[in-house]
Amino acid sequence: MKDQFFKYQAQTSPFPLAMEISHAKGSYIYDTNNKAYLDFVAGVSACSLGHCHPKVINAIKDQIDKYMHVMVYGEYIQKPAVDLAEFFASHTPEPLEQTYLVNSGTEAIEGALKLAKRATGRSEIIAAKHAYHGNTMGSMSVMGYEDRKQAYRPLVPGTKLITFNNEADLKEITIKTAAVILETIQGGAGFIEPKDDYLTKVKARCETVGALLILDEIQPGIGRTGKLFGFENYNCTPDILVTGKGLGGGMPIGAFTASTKLMSLLKEDPKMGHITTFGGHPVIAAAALATLKEITETNLMAEALEKEQLIRHLLQHPLITEIRGRGLMLAALTTSEDITNQVILEAQNQGLIAFWLLFEPRAIRITPPLTISNKEIEAGCKILIDILNTIKH
Repeated sequence: MKDQFFKYQAQTSPFPLAMEISHAKGSYIYDTNNKAYLDFVAGVSACSLGHCHPKVINAIKDQIDKYMHVMVYGEYIQKPAVDLAEFFASHTPEPLEQTYLVNSGTEAIEGALKLAKRATGRSEIIAAKHAYHGNTMGSMSVMGYEDRKQAYRPLVPGTKLITFNNEADLKEITIKTAAVILETIQGGAGFIEPKDDYLTKVKARCETVGALLILDEIQPGIGRTGKLFGFENYNCTPDILVTGKGLGGGMPIGAFTASTKLMSLLKEDPKMGHITTFGGHPVIAAAALATLKEITETNLMAEALEKEQLIRHLLQHPLITEIRGRGLMLAALTTSEDITNQVILEAQNQGLIAFWLLFEPRAIRITPPLTISNKEIEAGCKILIDILNTIKH
């Protein structure tokens, strides 16, 4: 289907990988020649339980037999959506009490930004340099990478950028600020963790000036860092929590969670302050709830930290300068962009799926399913090391 793919489907880059998919199961994706590829990417952190996990599949099938879309979000009581929102409330600290379900992470970012402006009556948003929060106009406005933004300006005005982990920049958060939006772990920038209680200090500054803290957990959330939510690692509870990607177990979803007091602001002045047709879709909500239950009722989160240590042990090589991240949100940085490109492309030839990060060209993304086995990790890391051994240095 390669000719049809290029002719009819809009492309995102000049050189897509263009692997034609037959099926996928567990930690493997299969092409139409029935070649198996070990998946170290999990749909860019989206397939938390691997491919076609039976509990997710069964939840989808059970819900399809009952009903699919029946009414726009928030009008009818649909059990999967209610159960999912209740699950969030039972697994998040106060004051994170109510969840608004949407269709993607970037849509959840839009909702969170709107809510912050509505709550504070302010318009300034502070984001981080090299941040990535999605690609819609609002989300792109808080992206910290001008090369990706300049072709689409003017964007939403009033955004100011600070440097992640730089405490001196906290003075930029003032009484004009509606919200500070940060990734709990910076993703596209290279899987950069907060240091020296940085997030706690940001939250304290926000409280001082009456701004809200939005934490983007679209990648680090849903068990990937050894906790259900990444912020649990850093002693900082946001005012608004944003999730997506791995929440759906391979289905498209996003969510933003805040206090009942904050969320009630979307009901009036104006009414329908945020609306969506397909948000909270019962089939997707059922898949998400099955995913969350499997992650929280098993040892997958604790095992993510054990698997991190295994990966760090196995990926030792002169051409790997460091491994960033936590749990199964890891980035192996090589000595150059060219070496990273060689490794990722040759890995696919050898049956391993690795991938790039948006803004750090030296990084090899390692975000496999949480369900990946130690044996599969060993096999994938051996492929990476063997490729690096063929590169002159």
